[in-house]
Amino acid sequence: MVAIARRTRVIEGADARTLPIAALIAEGRPAILRGIARDVPLVAAGRDGADAAVAWLKQFDGGRPVTAYRGDPAIGGRFGYTEDCTALNFTRERGSLSAYLDQILATRDDPAAPAIYIGSTDIDQYLPGLRAQAVLPFGDPDLVDHPPLVSIWIGNRTTASAHYDMSNNIAVTLVGRRRFTLFPPDQVANLYPGPLDPTPAGQVVSMVNFDAPDFDRHPRFADALASAEVAEMEPGDALIYPALWWHQVEALDPFNAMINYWWNTSPSFMDTPQNTMLHALLSLRDRPDHEKQAWRALFDYYVFGAPDQAAAHLPEAARGDLAPMDPQRARMLRANLLRRFNR
Repeated sequence: MVAIARRTRVIEGADARTLPIAALIAEGRPAILRGIARDVPLVAAGRDGADAAVAWLKQFDGGRPVTAYRGDPAIGGRFGYTEDCTALNFTRERGSLSAYLDQILATRDDPAAPAIYIGSTDIDQYLPGLRAQAVLPFGDPDLVDHPPLVSIWIGNRTTASAHYDMSNNIAVTLVGRRRFTLFPPDQVANLYPGPLDPTPAGQVVSMVNFDAPDFDRHPRFADALASAEVAEMEPGDALIYPALWWHQVEALDPFNAMINYWWNTSPSFMDTPQNTMLHALLSLRDRPDHEKQAWRALFDYYVFGAPDQAAAHLPEAARGDLAPMDPQRARMLRANLLRRFNR
């Protein structure tokens, strides 16, 4: 791992019930919540070793097949692309959660063991009953009014290559140590994102191998490192960070488990900006530069500026799509777009 001097700030003594989540997200930078989950039973089980942690988790196996990623030992636990970026360097498979837990335990001392990674598994669907034992009682209105998607991540020594998520995140380390390497959203060009398709899990990931970066091939990664920070996580710690921050996640021990909370405060009728970006590739990217600059000004006026500026001078009855968005107006606008797309 390349040396990164900056360490993520640490907040001691945080209580999930009183944690000011909205304020922390609004600050626009990550923070470690040291020991916030120290009393979760799975953390206590993990202190007694991997066998105890696995036995504790097995009692919640609901019997539904889970999706697992399996990588050859040659990838060194780093899930991403093949050398030519035309395929992924691992396979997806489905099977019994308990069986995968047994496989991880059986090969934990084998340096040639395959990398096994069970990612983003909904706890209510696949581990019924776990919520009552492992989910923190966050009291901030942002999470009360916008209930998060709660998922568990389980595996051996694996690395999720740097990527971004479209939701805010609280990642809680429960068993094993983890290391997050984080970059602000403006570092996208310096992280050399891979292709839009295929992707390991829906989002592009960095092509840079952080353990041995090739600065001849990826020279701008040196600039990314100047903005990077590292969060070293012990069992019971949590990391909170805003949407669209890039993060590489390393599971450092032979058995690791983490629960994360994804949420977004935007209304459910809003479309994902990822779709907007894909359509912009189709409609804007290859136009002449002078046209793109003109469209940039229009986007700044209609989209990225103050929400009410484009309609402020119009009579209320004439504002149409420029009026504040609500479910009915969103349906009408979506229908209009579909008609245009299907011309």
